[in-house]
Amino acid sequence: MTTRSVTRNPVPAPDFDTDKNDSWGTRLQHLMHANPTLGPFTVLIAAIIVFSAMSPRFFTAPNLSLVLAQVTVIAVLALGQTLVILTAGIDLSVGAIAVFSSILMAHFATDAGLPGALALVIGLVLGTAMGALNGILVTRIKLPPFIVTLGTLTIFFSLNSVVSKSETVRGSDMPALMTWTGTTIPLGGFRLTYGSLIMLLLFAALLYALRMTAWGKHVYATGDDVDAARLAGIRTNRVLLSVYTVAGALYAVGAWILIGRLASASPNVGTDYNLDSITAVVLGGASLFGGRGGVIGTLIGALIVGVFRNGLQLAGVEVVWQGFAIGLLVLVAVSLDQWIRKVKS
Repeated sequence: MTTRSVTRNPVPAPDFDTDKNDSWGTRLQHLMHANPTLGPFTVLIAAIIVFSAMSPRFFTAPNLSLVLAQVTVIAVLALGQTLVILTAGIDLSVGAIAVFSSILMAHFATDAGLPGALALVIGLVLGTAMGALNGILVTRIKLPPFIVTLGTLTIFFSLNSVVSKSETVRGSDMPALMTWTGTTIPLGGFRLTYGSLIMLLLFAALLYALRMTAWGKHVYATGDDVDAARLAGIRTNRVLLSVYTVAGALYAVGAWILIGRLASASPNVGTDYNLDSITAVVLGGASLFGGRGGVIGTLIGALIVGVFRNGLQLAGVEVVWQGFAIGLLVLVAVSLDQWIRKVKS
């Protein structure tokens, strides 16, 4: 009796040590890819610690109340910008829509003599319509979002000058409802404005919509790969139109908060809102290439802008160098995003 030997192909054992062999840089790259808000949150905490050490006035309730009030308008505008950037677009008409909406609300309430609630609703509807116009031009005429919003930026700012006649409407001439968002709620030494409360509610609502609804998943899918999303049966044009329309509504709400913040409606503000909103979104970890990011990161990004400006101001840094620091932060954030996107699968 002979014994036949059986030769088996050796099966390689699974390499459980692959992750252990990764460098610390690769591990950090994977960690930040899986947790987009980790980097911005770390920057925010580090900035608070540094500025608290530089100035004893920074980490006080009155100053933190001021920081929150200052970032409220930018944070609401950045919410709309977040939606557009998630779809791989960009909106340069943010400031123009917000300021034009505030001027329309103020003039409907004063020159036209309409009740405050009706003037507010008309302003919100018109702001929403301006956002929808951007969406129609992007989806129907197939113009790039950059070109569309650059054009409407100029149009809305021009109409703003025509309607306002370059004059500021004082809050004392408007119904109380128009400036209600600037009213503060005392919480010990901290003072929260109704505008900030509205901002937090909007963040919570949009967080739910993006994470828990089919619409939110379609927004991410459209921004990640519009052709693949279309082949998967998603009506991408409808998604894009809804995004620009909701963004316009958010800009109009930001206009109402702006009136409360300034206690007036001025046509001479808002020139920095476009860059500030984009800065907040980018610092929050959203990708300018779409499909990656979220509203929590945007809130953190807006707070980073507010903390840096306030902290540098308390430290006696000149305004021009404050802008230099914010610009440097944006470059670092975009470079970091490019690095994270190269994470190996």
